[in-house]
Amino acid sequence: MANEDLGRTLRRLRRLASLTQEELASRSGVSVDVIRQLEQQRKHSARLPTLHALANGLGVELTTLLGDPPAVTSSGENDGPRFVAMRRAVMPVLWGPQPQPPGPEFSLDLLREQIADGWSQYHAAEFDPVLKTLPDLITDARSATVRGEEDDRRDGFAALAKVLQLAGHIAVRMGKTDLALIALERAIDAAGQSSDPLLPAMVVNSVAWTYQRQGRLDDALFIALSAADDTKDGGRTDTADGLKVWGALTMSAATSAARSNDYARAAALMEGAENEAARVATLPEGSDNRMVSVFSPSSVRIERVRLAVQYEHPEEALALAKGMRLSKDTPPSWRTWLLLDVARAHTDLGDAAGAVKTLESLRRVAPTWMRHHTLAVAIVRDLWALPNHPPGLRSLAEFLGVGD
Repeated sequence: MANEDLGRTLRRLRRLASLTQEELASRSGVSVDVIRQLEQQRKHSARLPTLHALANGLGVELTTLLGDPPAVTSSGENDGPRFVAMRRAVMPVLWGPQPQPPGPEFSLDLLREQIADGWSQYHAAEFDPVLKTLPDLITDARSATVRGEEDDRRDGFAALAKVLQLAGHIAVRMGKTDLALIALERAIDAAGQSSDPLLPAMVVNSVAWTYQRQGRLDDALFIALSAADDTKDGGRTDTADGLKVWGALTMSAATSAARSNDYARAAALMEGAENEAARVATLPEGSDNRMVSVFSPSSVRIERVRLAVQYEHPEEALALAKGMRLSKDTPPSWRTWLLLDVARAHTDLGDAAGAVKTLESLRRVAPTWMRHHTLAVAIVRDLWALPNHPPGLRSLAEFLGVGD
């Protein structure tokens, strides 16, 4: 793909991983000359197999190398006024006024519903409205921590933990992982002052994901497995919510293992998670699904497909995806990722027609998301470079601005 930022991103990620160009060449199988040309921007393009190999050598997602799709589209500036407002809410001014109890019109149930709605928007990749409402939600949650009796305050801390966790996720999507960790560390502190024993582990899972984005794979694996073991040893996997939290942590650990090139361990963790996911439906209904970790037979299978295609097992990815029935609680963003990963698997196998058919489905399901997604564009660029174009490719290329 052609990408003016590719060389700078490659150099930054290589240095973050403390690798020389020669070491990255050895780990990825890409020649040091190609790496040097890309970093020096004497070469502005690379085919997907090369990019895939470089991402694996760096231990990052391919989209991290390509550049994530923009999280906020209205201004194109990650540090615009709304983002500054979120920073101020996450990190109140030093020596500023302490939170005041909310007024008589305050409703904790309404605040919880608003936070849950924010999570729904996040999972639908609707980041703009989440960023707009986050400062007020964080402020209201802080006020709820100083109201009424101790039980009321604990409920307020639970709300604060969930909204700070949401802020951490938004910060990651905008490439601000250090701010994300600040938000998540404060979320863990708030969770510890709540009466929900699952909340700290839920936030730890978000920390593990953030560590992955920073290339701290060993740290991510360690905290995810530790929190998963604590959840299980504490007897909390006998409830639907507890099992979902354990499952999400186990999937996160599998992802870290895979990116550390331990695909066998990753596959074993995912298979164990998939076996346990079948129990979710047999347990008593938990709390609002929007506020609990994403874990179901569908989500585990989707993640297994993603890992298989990322680590060069496209046949396995297609076999896992074949005939998959998605549960009703599968977030829209997970459905779109599945289609994109299936398109990647078809491309890796040289099945251009299968890739185009899958991308056409993705266009129907999430046209705006697809248009901005760097990986979708990269796949179509590779297909467009083929001598024979399958039916439907020209329309996709025009839609994404790829082609002649």
